[in-house]
Amino acid sequence: MDRYPFEYNPSQPFLQQVGEWVADVFYDILPEAGFEVRDEQIYMAFQLEKAFAEKRTMFAEAGVGTGKTLVYLLYAICYARYTRKPAIIACADESLIEQLVKPEGDLAKLAEHLSLAIDARLGKSPDQYVCLVKLDEARVKDEEAELFEGIYEELPDFVRSPGGMQSFYAYGDRKLYPHLNDSQWNKINWDAFQDCFVCDKRHRCGQTLSRDHYRRSGDLIICSHDFYMEHVWTYEGRKREGQLPLLPEHCAVIFDEGHLLESAAQKALTYKLKHAVFEELITRLLQGEIRESLAVLVDEAITQSELMFEILGRQSMTISGSERKQVIINERLLYEVRTFQNVLSAIEEELVFESGLYTLNDYQLRIVEEHIEMMQKALGLFHQSDTLICWVTESEEGLSLAIMPRTVKEVLREQVFSLKMPVIFSSATLSADGSFQYVADSLGIEQYLSFSVASPYDYEQQMEVTAPNWASGGTFEEKMEAAVQLLVRTKGSALLLFPAEDDLQRFKQDISQYPECAEMRFLYEGDQEISHLIHTFQHDEASILCAVSLWEGLDVPGPALTNVIVWSLPFPPQDPVFMAKRLIVKSPFDEVDMPYMLLRLRQGIGRLIRSREDRGIVAILSSELHEVQTVRDQVTAILPQGVKLKETIA
Repeated sequence: MDRYPFEYNPSQPFLQQVGEWVADVFYDILPEAGFEVRDEQIYMAFQLEKAFAEKRTMFAEAGVGTGKTLVYLLYAICYARYTRKPAIIACADESLIEQLVKPEGDLAKLAEHLSLAIDARLGKSPDQYVCLVKLDEARVKDEEAELFEGIYEELPDFVRSPGGMQSFYAYGDRKLYPHLNDSQWNKINWDAFQDCFVCDKRHRCGQTLSRDHYRRSGDLIICSHDFYMEHVWTYEGRKREGQLPLLPEHCAVIFDEGHLLESAAQKALTYKLKHAVFEELITRLLQGEIRESLAVLVDEAITQSELMFEILGRQSMTISGSERKQVIINERLLYEVRTFQNVLSAIEEELVFESGLYTLNDYQLRIVEEHIEMMQKALGLFHQSDTLICWVTESEEGLSLAIMPRTVKEVLREQVFSLKMPVIFSSATLSADGSFQYVADSLGIEQYLSFSVASPYDYEQQMEVTAPNWASGGTFEEKMEAAVQLLVRTKGSALLLFPAEDDLQRFKQDISQYPECAEMRFLYEGDQEISHLIHTFQHDEASILCAVSLWEGLDVPGPALTNVIVWSLPFPPQDPVFMAKRLIVKSPFDEVDMPYMLLRLRQGIGRLIRSREDRGIVAILSSELHEVQTVRDQVTAILPQGVKLKETIA
């Protein structure tokens, strides 16, 4: 196979030659295969050439239909082959990854029409794989044990065999279990409280084996924002532990739907603590021959951990509509946190002495030390309350404490944007009022290139947007009536976007009361694996997909999607993360709530028109549009050019 898809002349600048080839692709090769020539796409291509040539960060805002994905894929593939390092394509979530790699996706189009063999491999997040430890528990203890026993029996033979592995391959991907709903999957998938370092099944684990596969990619590694930020966050720690980083050395990063990177970074940088996990880990020290002073400290640490979590439970407050409980920090809680930290510090000092005696297993000792160091960093944030966001969640195993830094810009600036490599942010919604400064400031980006190109579609002729007025202020019942009327009008073929899981579940419960929809097929996010649901929706033109997370990235052109129903304006939730953001600005509604809502609404509206032939309706079921003039004005301002806001459904 030729290294480059064009005849390379080493006496000429490489990226200039890439640009000339890309121009040939978009002007000649793809049009001969039936693709249209798009000026916006070619303009974007020349802009990206500069970002790759200068190894700069770039905000590439390109409207729906510009073909931006094809542009960045061509540059990423060529640059990867030039540097002999893979390029990373980081998507906002797992469903967007599947959109990119599906049989009719952009990678398949390039491979077919350019006769290009592309080595693209998926680096999925750990929670997208079966955890063998949790599966063993579920097939014995769970009320659906028979279901999980069946999954166990279907595992590859080398997983269930105690002998050495002569051959092996990655397995256990969420996509292989489309029939499981999210609740069932969460009983057997990896979670943050699994101690993989000392797991006796780690060398037979699907996610571990998958890393050996994707690390060998020659062109592209496709992962989620979460996974890329997990790589950044754990890079130094994994090296200290003698492990490979999650991702190999790479030449460039493209953040698809890059406006969502901040929330992914915060999620990846979140510390998660649980008493049961700490107790299990710290008691490992008691299995060796240790001095009495250390044994006493271990007992003291367990007691203090229990007390701290007890106080956390008392100081937590339920937030309506959220499973996260707000932690009210007071002097008593801070005292117990400091006391716990002091005990941990004393244990750390004792471990330095113990390590010189060689009475403890060196590997186990290193794991305990790393865990204590992580806890110290997390608990230390309590003493800088202006930089802290924290909450607790409850489960059968007790409270879990999550601790997140308020801003992530310092970490991103140092570990991502200071690296001398191309970093491309691609999305249809990166700017606010024509400026990229809002996104740049939130991510700590000081110098960047940018451009913006509009969609080539004729939205005035292709799209209708309505916000029905309400007789009783937009009650749930009124919204149900409007939604049913819209579904009957388009005979299904609809996407319902809900801002919260509670709304989706109530709709799912109430829709059975409407005989007009009795013969319609509804698909609900959470009932099956998401890419399987999307595939079903795309190939069943009359079906209706109800989702919470598909505001971005869903690409379903044609008659399968002619109706997008926005259940309510997608303002940010009342949870600890956004509550903390609101506390540090002068006008929370204008500086936090509205920018978030407008970006997400623009993305949701963008799900409807995906080709020049598409036609359809977007309905926004919102009372605020009729009650708050400033909200109406700003929503009207983000509608595609020429589209007017109507107030009737018929």
